[in-house]
Amino acid sequence: MRQTTGVFGQNRPKVPVDRALSQMSQAPCDLCEGDGGELLFRNEHLRVVAVTGAEGNAFTGFCRVVWNAHVKELTDLSADDRTRLMAVVFRVESALREALQPDKINLASLGNLTPHVHWHVIPRFANDAAFPKPIWAVSLGDDSVDAVHSRTIPSSAVPPARWKEAVRRALSTD
Repeated sequence: MRQTTGVFGQNRPKVPVDRALSQMSQAPCDLCEGDGGELLFRNEHLRVVAVTGAEGNAFTGFCRVVWNAHVKELTDLSADDRTRLMAVVFRVESALREALQPDKINLASLGNLTPHVHWHVIPRFANDAAFPKPIWAVSLGDDSVDAVHSRTIPSSAVPPARWKEAVRRALSTD
């Protein structure tokens, strides 16, 4: 089977669409089985996590807002729940903008392989590893994660504890 190289040099086999969909419906859901990152906030409806690992290291302030229940699409939520979810996305965006003063914020709701409603909130800086492209558009070939980090210019001088606390404060009334 042909290999495809993704972000941070992850080699994955290129899988036919029908087989990928079949595997997706049978696979356990990472966002149901774990938090999906460093937990910054949780209530009965949703949680906010700081992305960890290579992506979190390469993209300062990268957070996910994750609906707690296994729900595949936004339109599977009630109108009130969609409003509740988006209000948190906007509060996380505002907190990150204030704390980090990025050049741009990217918001994305994806999940083709993780069919679980979640939003990516990604502060972007002109000196980050992928700018101006989307973070997932960067193909790093067969480089190891360590090699990526050695090439990555730090995107913000703000300590992680500061921006994480700003996110927690922004959500403290929920």
